[in-house]
Order: sequence, then C-alpha cells, then structure tokens
Amino acid sequence: MATQHDIALTRALTGIPAPLPPSGVIHLSFPHASRFTIVGNHLAQHDGLSLTAIGIGVHIQSLPAGSQVGIKALTARFAEGETTIAAALRELEAHGYLHRTRARLPNGRVTTRTVFCDQPSALLRGGAMAPVAVAVVPRPVMTPVVPVPPPAPEPTPVPEAAHPPVRVPPRIAPKPPRRPLPRPGELTSELHQAASALLADLRRHAPELVLSEDDIEELVPGAAAWLERGAHPDSIRHALTADLPQPPKYPAKIVRHRLTVLLPPPLPGSSDLALVRRAPATPFQTCEGCDRAFRSPDPGHCRDCRAQYWEAA
Repeated sequence: MATQHDIALTRALTGIPAPLPPSGVIHLSFPHASRFTIVGNHLAQHDGLSLTAIGIGVHIQSLPAGSQVGIKALTARFAEGETTIAAALRELEAHGYLHRTRARLPNGRVTTRTVFCDQPSALLRGGAMAPVAVAVVPRPVMTPVVPVPPPAPEPTPVPEAAHPPVRVPPRIAPKPPRRPLPRPGELTSELHQAASALLADLRRHAPELVLSEDDIEELVPGAAAWLERGAHPDSIRHALTADLPQPPKYPAKIVRHRLTVLLPPPLPGSSDLALVRRAPATPFQTCEGCDRAFRSPDPGHCRDCRAQYWEAA
C-alpha cells in the first residue's frame, strides 16, 4: 500500500520537465525559506577529501559562530569515534578549510581558535568574504603570563596555481592476508563425523554460535586438525565459546578465527619428553706430590707438579 510520501513523490515527479534521466539520481528541489546553508561544490564534490571529512565540513559550515567544533564535541554529536573525526579534521586542515591556532587572551588564558573557511581558493586570491565562523575554546594555563609579541604581518596572497593540491596519505594500512584454516593430515570419515558433531553442538553451550550446515562443512577441517592433535572435545569447545563478543555479528568468522590462531601444537612423543642425560663430570683427584685437589680421570700429579718434574728432568 502506497504511503502519503510515495503518493506525494509520484505527483512531484510528474511536474519535472521530460525527459527524465534513464539512470542515476533525479533531483527533486524545493526553495528553502529558512534554515539552509550554501555549500560549494568544491567541498561537496572534493576528490581529495573522504566522505567523513566532507560531511563534517558541511556540518561545521552550517553552525553559528561560537559553536564548539572540537573532537570531543563532534564525537558527542555523531556516531563516529574520536580517531575518525580527528583524521577528518586533519584532512580539512590540509586542504585549507579548517585553521586551528593557539592564542592568549588578555586574562592570560590560552584558547584554541578555530576558523572555518568556506572557500579556500578565494582566501588565497584575496577576495572579499563574509564574516567567518570562529569557535573559541578556553583552556587553563599553568605557566605565568608573558607579553605576547605583535602578530606577524599577513603573507601576500599568491595565485592559486602556485599551491598544488595536498593529498592526504591513506590512514588505513592494508590488512594482511587471512591465515588458512588448519587441516588434518588425513580427514577420515570418523574424524569428519566427530568434528562436524562438535561444531553443531556449540550452540548448546553458546546460543550465539548458531552455524549453518554450509558453515559447519567449511569449518570441519579446522576442528578435525584439533582432534588429530589430541585436543579433548571439552577443551576445543571451551576455546571456541569462552569470552565471546556481545553480540557476535558473524559466528562462523569467530569460530574460524579461533580454530586458526589457537591451534595447539601436536602432542610430543615419549622420546621428546625423555630427559637429556648429562655427561658425567670429571672426578677430583688428590695430587701425590702436594696434596692439591685437581680434576682428572686418573690419580697422579697436578699440573704444577708435572711442570716441576719436567723442568728437573
């Protein structure tokens, strides 16, 4: 059943001059009488900014002067974390939209002065501009107040062509390749059946780990490798169900990861566990000439007495 919005949308589309584009977005625009912000396409379609940076830039541009636009304030307003928002603000700084400087007020307090420029290219050309939104965040200062030198003169604007576009390096390193699922030396029918039953039984001990038949068939070699290495089913079950994230979004991926990274080594054989026999130590002997103790397999004279004997000879 069509809703009121669907009916209104269909009626509005009939008023758009034909022909409509066969694919892609169709703009349905109405004039704004209040609460609107003019955003340049140089920001909305910027090919060097991430979508998060563009969105935060549009949001800051829509705020009144004096609004808090620090990382804490934006994190409290949006679902993105501090790391993502901080990276987006750095992007806006690198492309000239955002400027953050430290300044000292007459009462000695230090502030972070944030200036958002809605058209950096016009700023470089020295064009006339409307009042710029400024957000000031006071911070306490623990050091004594010192005289502030006069600000340096503004640099002479240079043509825009002299400033090549700044490219922000990628913030996310490529992920390493996923480790392969372990496999037994020989996947016998008995081993396959035991591993399959163990995986299917996980949901009795952890209701969150509901695996499909395809998931179990794919994970059987990993569980079979554990059983082949002598791991007890209870130990395997505990390794796969303990301390699960809540809620687990992808149970099969969690089981695969744990089967891979927690795989125990093969059980050592009896020969591996045998103690290494230590070589017998050379016994002590008493020198027949000076009664000094020395190590030697046979009784006789110590080294000094033997040296004196050869000198006398």
